[in-house]
Order: sequence, then C-alpha cells, then structure tokens
Amino acid sequence: MEAPPVTMMPVTGGTINMMEYLLQGSVLDQSLESLLHRLRGLCDNMEPEAFVDHELVFLLKGQQASPFVLRARRAVDKGGMPWHLRYLGQPEIGDKSRHALVRNCVDIATSENLTDFLVEMGFRMDHEFVAKGHVFRKGIMKIVVYKIFRILMPGNTESIEPLSLSYLVELNVVAPAGQDVVSDDMRNFAEQLKPLVHLEKIDPKRLM
Repeated sequence: MEAPPVTMMPVTGGTINMMEYLLQGSVLDQSLESLLHRLRGLCDNMEPEAFVDHELVFLLKGQQASPFVLRARRAVDKGGMPWHLRYLGQPEIGDKSRHALVRNCVDIATSENLTDFLVEMGFRMDHEFVAKGHVFRKGIMKIVVYKIFRILMPGNTESIEPLSLSYLVELNVVAPAGQDVVSDDMRNFAEQLKPLVHLEKIDPKRLM
C-alpha cells in the first residue's frame, strides 16, 4: 500500500506539522462485498487498489511511563517497494467540535536496512502482522478496508491466519495542522456508508 497522500505546502522554515484525521469501524466478512460495492459508487472513478502489507511494531522503553512506538511497513505483494517508517502521536480526542480523532503523523520511505537500524538504536520488535485489503480514494480522503492476519512463524508472511471474522474500515485524511474542516467532510462521507458500517471517533485507550 502506498504512503497516505500528503497535502503539499511550501516550507519557508522549519517543518510542517502534519495531522491525521481518522474515523474507524468494522464489518463482518459476509458484509464485505456490499460495502465494496457502495464504496465503488461513492469514491473516485477508479478500481480500488489491492494491497498486502507486512507491518512490524517497535518499542523503545525509557524513563517515561509509555514506550516510544514506531511502525515499519512494507508491501509484500509488489517487489522493490521501500520500507515505510511511521510515527503516530497521542490522539487529541477532547475537542467535541472535531468529528474525527486527530493525531500527529509522520510517514517516510526508508532504505532496506530499516529494521536493523531500529534494533541498533535500541528498539525491540513488539509484534508483527499482515494486513490485506483495498484502498479507495475520494478527493483527499482515503478509505482502507482490510483484514489483519496473525503471523504463525516469525518473519514468514506466508504462514498466517486471520485474527477475526471481520474487516477493519478506516477513513482518514493527512493534512497540515489547523485544517479541522476536513473532519466535517469525513463525517458527511461516513453518513453515506450507514448502515453498512458505522465509522466513529474511537479512542485507542478504550481498547486497551
């Protein structure tokens, strides 16, 4: 799967603080085809992009209460694709006026030795999984429908089994900080997917 689209803006000094706006939900396996059909009708006029990604989650424990988390992901269904290193900040969920979860997001393509580099830096791999699914686009919005698979033999992306009988559905936008109006567009789009899937502003801490 390609890196999420990024709104391009001139940089006059320093860096641009990019934010991810996110809504999430799930559908049972038997409802997948109905959802894909709805998305084909609502999204841009193109076939969805299929993907099979291998993701590894690395932790760096320090004096702080929570470990520092980085995610390394690479496509396994397409040869020659780079590793992507992703950092996701703590979600900003307190603002009731925002219709989506908002968090800092950094996503960069890296060299082949990313995982070795992280280990040398003191990170340890916490877990890994395979994600298989489809990517749809509607303007700057990205809709990802995918299933997570457990890896039965460490590092072997062929030896996998599904974690559940459902697919995750994520609607997201990556944009510079302060563009909260995009959450209104996301809410309006999510309304069009009901009752097939209910996309919500989910606090990850509730799932722990």
